[in-house]
Amino acid sequence: MFSRFGLIGALALLAVLATPALAVRAGSAARAVDLVRLDGVVGPASARHVLRALDEAARDGSQALVLVLDTPGGLMKSMDEITRAMLNSPVPVVVYVYPHGARAASAGVFITYAANLAAMAPATHLGAAHPVGLGATGGSIDKTEMTKLTNDAVAEIQGFAARRGRNAAWAERAVRQSETLTAEDALRRHVVDLIADSPSQLLAKIDGRTVQTAAGTRVLTTRNARVTEIPFDLAEQFLDLLSDPNVGFILMTIGFYGIVFELSNPGLVFPGVVGGVAMLLAFVSFAAISVNVAGLLLIVFALVLFVADIKVPSHGVLTAGGIGSFVLGSLLLTGDREPFLRISLTLIVTVAVLTAAFFAFAVGAGIRAQRRRVQTGREALIGAEGVARSELAPNGTVFVQGELWKAESADGTIPAGRRVRVVGVDGLRLTVRPAEIPV
Repeated sequence: MFSRFGLIGALALLAVLATPALAVRAGSAARAVDLVRLDGVVGPASARHVLRALDEAARDGSQALVLVLDTPGGLMKSMDEITRAMLNSPVPVVVYVYPHGARAASAGVFITYAANLAAMAPATHLGAAHPVGLGATGGSIDKTEMTKLTNDAVAEIQGFAARRGRNAAWAERAVRQSETLTAEDALRRHVVDLIADSPSQLLAKIDGRTVQTAAGTRVLTTRNARVTEIPFDLAEQFLDLLSDPNVGFILMTIGFYGIVFELSNPGLVFPGVVGGVAMLLAFVSFAAISVNVAGLLLIVFALVLFVADIKVPSHGVLTAGGIGSFVLGSLLLTGDREPFLRISLTLIVTVAVLTAAFFAFAVGAGIRAQRRRVQTGREALIGAEGVARSELAPNGTVFVQGELWKAESADGTIPAGRRVRVVGVDGLRLTVRPAEIPV
């Protein structure tokens, strides 16, 4: 009996002692906050990153996901993926334009408006959300199409404003007129919810706020929360690299040269493999940033012209056409976009000049090779010099081009050791005369 009561008492004591520890652990888990950074262009990699972070935050039961934002804008498709996931997330999303001097331009404005809570650091700004900066198309578009895109963008951001209780009138001006606001102006006009100097101050200021998520109403408990940053994984880093139009252009150029080398020198294999892989990666890059199809076709046409000039020499005419097609296609590839979504003009010119120099050398070498006399077979021995190994009276042996040959003198007796020149070939027998006698 005593042992039974003793066991019960011991278990009760353990329960009492464990209760505070369990409460601390539960409280710590409840106050966990995940953080993800969106620095630079909004593209496929950043969209994948944010969506993964939202999934992890939901799985871990985080209090909130803080999205630290500093972007000049990006692709409309990637922006839509991010905002759609934010609107349907069971975890509250807090967008924070940070650090000091950061901006949320173009796509960044839409992401800010889609957040449950929006905050900015001092000396930051947001705005300029016109569709021309969203990479909605790979090339130039007419006025009617731009009007459609603009109206669609206005409707989208006004929907976000209505959902989150933000300034819809200013949102429309940001899209139509590319207006921008400082942090203080954004707070005064109800574009953002608060200004915070640092992430820790942000968490303190949003503590106790009530937000509406896809899972229902949530009251944030974020003061002194444990913050876990979710970094880019390797796949996202690689995709982010490929999303740079300049990287895609360089990969395309490498693939371009590799394929040309392989087609002009069949059997080398290595240039073809490298070129093929580089070209495939370039297509992945171009698919990610939605390039202009006409520009891509012009570049493919340039490749055809370059290969044709190697196979059927045209004294540079096809090469000139190929270079023109290459440059024009490169310029059209990313169209009239923001600078961060365009291929560098310096890079295009550099590649065009190097390509012109290479093919000028290749074509010149081909012409010189056509004019040069044959240097293989028996004809290559005509004019070659050697040494008589035995007396030629008139027959004997000579040493020419590293080999011993039977030979016949065409000019009397030639003593052993004298230099001779080949003037004729008959099967495996050479006709020679003294080297000092002109042929």
